[in-house]
Amino acid sequence: MNKTDNIFPSKENIPETFKLTDTIMQSEYLINGEIRNWKGDFQEVYSPIFVEDNGKYNNYIGSYPLMGKEEAMKALDAAAEAYNHGKAEWPSMTVEKRIACVKKFVVLMKEQRELVVKLLMWEIGKSLKDSEKEFDRTVDYINDTIEALKNLDRESSRFTISQGIIAQIRRAPLGVVLCMGPFNYPLNETFTTLIPALIMGNTVIFKPPKLGVLLHYPLLKAFKEAFPKGVVNTVYGHGENILGPLMESGKINVLAFIGTSRVADILKKQHPKPHRLKCILGLDAKNPGIVMYDADIDETVRECITGALSFNGQRCTALKIIFVDEKIAASFVEKLSIAVEKLKIGMPWDSEVNITPLPESNKTQYLTELINDAIKFGAKVVNPSGGIVNKSCFSPAILYNVNSEMRVYREEQFGPIIPIVSYKDISEPLDYIINSNYGQQSSIFGKDADQIANLLDTMVNQVCRVNINSQCQRGPDNFPFTGRKDSAEGTLSISDALKVFSIRTLVAAKESEINKDIIRQIIKEDKSNFLSTDFIL
Repeated sequence: MNKTDNIFPSKENIPETFKLTDTIMQSEYLINGEIRNWKGDFQEVYSPIFVEDNGKYNNYIGSYPLMGKEEAMKALDAAAEAYNHGKAEWPSMTVEKRIACVKKFVVLMKEQRELVVKLLMWEIGKSLKDSEKEFDRTVDYINDTIEALKNLDRESSRFTISQGIIAQIRRAPLGVVLCMGPFNYPLNETFTTLIPALIMGNTVIFKPPKLGVLLHYPLLKAFKEAFPKGVVNTVYGHGENILGPLMESGKINVLAFIGTSRVADILKKQHPKPHRLKCILGLDAKNPGIVMYDADIDETVRECITGALSFNGQRCTALKIIFVDEKIAASFVEKLSIAVEKLKIGMPWDSEVNITPLPESNKTQYLTELINDAIKFGAKVVNPSGGIVNKSCFSPAILYNVNSEMRVYREEQFGPIIPIVSYKDISEPLDYIINSNYGQQSSIFGKDADQIANLLDTMVNQVCRVNINSQCQRGPDNFPFTGRKDSAEGTLSISDALKVFSIRTLVAAKESEINKDIIRQIIKEDKSNFLSTDFIL
């Protein structure tokens, strides 16, 4: 019997708290402030959790609308009208009033916590602990974004006088934003672009990721009630039917997308006015870890397991390949194998579960292909249960003696495989980083300050975050999150996101008496929402 045997539950063995009592047949979508009912075709939704019922396994949990060009253009028209070249209610609204709308949304969002958390587990196989963390972290992110905007607006509430010119410099919105997040953090990472885009005065067309669609359904009413009509619009369906027409219209001002560089390139090329399109992109990564000869092996193993296998390795910030000094490689791999074999494989609601089912329907097959390819070129699966498959479950595999001939050396596996490369000279992992198409993050494990310093000075010009004796990660959310090369475009963090979804704009006048009088009158009588000295408390 192996670790993945008998892990899927029977209908009777699912705790009542976590059962989906009914399939979720979503027919509703939000356009122009109206929750409308879809009458066309639907996409069936299957969970990575297979439930045994009378000897058969079922994983069907619901459906959502398969919309097309007509509905996409209606959403675009609504968003464009709600922006109206910056003249409409939302973009011209005071910052304080926009903040009030976002606060209302948070209150309504929190009412749906239990259902959203449950759907995170059932749709993408995320553990209960991580699902709760994703929801709560998203709420914290929204609240922190509000505070960051208050600070930004306070700094902008004063006037500058330079070389005889009076000016007030503030940030203005960019227009209509097409917002799409990833399936691995379908709530949190989607909202790290959607919320700052909204709060800065842009209007949004929001398409949920291919997996993790239904969990946004409980929030439709919150969007409707919190924001003016047309400010938030939702579309569902196949990307080629929806996204192509939206981009080809030339009316999308900002593309906020977290996914693959291949899809991002297609979307960007479809826009007829590329210089008018601003892109905020979080893309592929192949983050390496470098384990030096003097690393604390036990601590490094702990960090590498967390870094490589948190949420089954389905994170862009995961450690995707580990280079280990040959002097300690055997010892490191042995301890890593022992630790990986202790990981608990099970259902998202199981206590202390580490590895859960994978949501992508073809993922276990792809991962198996990577392993077979690596074995063909001389690698070995060193942990006993590595690579064992049961339906959507894949037991984590450690591949040792990985080399450049193997696909897993180059490809982002986005799953529970840990490729290990033994190196003789530190130049080998450095060359890998330099020649890589990706440049998000890296990790260094060791104690030699001189060697770490030398590595840092090269790596900071190749990746955007170097972690010392710790895994790669996104947080804290006030740190910049971006990448070089094919890994990102634009910088996200709480404060950076506010800036990337807006542009510095100023009102300026010569320092004459008539101009001073005009400015005083506008301010004193609150004639302008932009030209103002109001201070948000």
